Amino acid sequence: MASNEAEATIESLTQDARGVARIDGKATFIDGALPGERVRFKYLQRRSRYDDGAMLAIVEPSPDRVTAPCPHFGTCGGCTLQHLSSDAQLRAKTRILAETLRHIGRVEPTRWLAPITGPTAGYRRRARLGARLVPKKGGVLVGFRERRRSFITPLAECLTLDPRLAALLPGLSGLVAGLSRPNRIPQIELSAGDDAVTMILRHLEPLTAGDRERLCQFAIAKDVALYHQPGDPSTATPLWPDAGVELSYRLPEFDITFGFGATDFIQVNAAINRALVQQAVAMLEVSTTDRVVDLFCGIGNFTLPLARRAARVVGYEADDGLVQRARRNAARNGIDNADFEVANLYDKTGTGSWTGRGCDKLLLDPPRGGAVAALKALPPTDLPRRIVYVSCNPATLARDSDYLVNQLGYRLEAAGIADMFPHTSHVESLALFVHP
Repeated sequence: MASNEAEATIESLTQDARGVARIDGKATFIDGALPGERVRFKYLQRRSRYDDGAMLAIVEPSPDRVTAPCPHFGTCGGCTLQHLSSDAQLRAKTRILAETLRHIGRVEPTRWLAPITGPTAGYRRRARLGARLVPKKGGVLVGFRERRRSFITPLAECLTLDPRLAALLPGLSGLVAGLSRPNRIPQIELSAGDDAVTMILRHLEPLTAGDRERLCQFAIAKDVALYHQPGDPSTATPLWPDAGVELSYRLPEFDITFGFGATDFIQVNAAINRALVQQAVAMLEVSTTDRVVDLFCGIGNFTLPLARRAARVVGYEADDGLVQRARRNAARNGIDNADFEVANLYDKTGTGSWTGRGCDKLLLDPPRGGAVAALKALPPTDLPRRIVYVSCNPATLARDSDYLVNQLGYRLEAAGIADMFPHTSHVESLALFVHP
């Protein structure tokens, strides 16, 4: 065995799906290795606190190892866990959440919730694809970026995409290659509602009349609403049809239909979102006398279902466009006990429009940065009795849990994961905090 090679037993997975071995007390991170496996690897980089390695061979495989169903697995950065069984993925994500809560937040839940699960294929209703002209590789490449690299993995299929989005993949490289400046198209964004599909073409140079005609022909043939985006997301403008389309999805359990735009944020996994909303509303135990606040409310995904149960709900969101969309969603569903306001939820001074106004119940669904500034605006003498926190980042959930439990006196009653992104290392979770 070469001097830069070694064997090790894998103990766990990191949050970015690398196997962790401990050699003479020092952590070594090995791509592709799974817990319980004995592997041979080569060192890529040695550091004072940890080392990086690349797996050369599996000496003793894990019983949880499976054959990845996608031929692009290992290169494409879209998925990192297809070689691990679905049950083992859930266990690994639950362990990551538990360890993060304990180490960063110094908290543990009173009870663990059963994982929220759904389809593991065809679940993804949004995707942002990279595009790049690479003559040495045959022309225009369209796909997800490679794992840990900026290169594009050319995709003609994807098992995780909604089938309507996946069906567009084979034609995208040819579409871009036929434009006047194919080297100035960096990105294509796809979105699917219940009844329609949109595609947004990002371009760094103005489109010619010929480009527009070619793009519209593609949109008509594929029955997709097409937008072009010359700048930031606010510049996305319909190409076909002229007025664009409003996408929508339905939460039948609450008799609510949500409209959303091609650039609006929504939860990627429709089935998991339905189950997540149901569980979050149930955990808050909302009654007809409750005043509820929903922070980072977006288009009203949680706000409007809560309004079906509560006396009044107020949703706060930093993006004025999303607030306007949420108000329209309330009106289209005949909901008149939900208000929406624009607020800077990251204002640490507490002087913004969200100032911790009293409420009986609170729901939070922040982006990866978490919600600590918003939580610090809560009035200590009038705290909500129950808080449900929906998180896309275990580290910031743990940090905010530390504040809620160890500063404000809440009890972390329950926590668990929602498998929003099967086959990836992304950990979506929810937690329930109860004030005595």
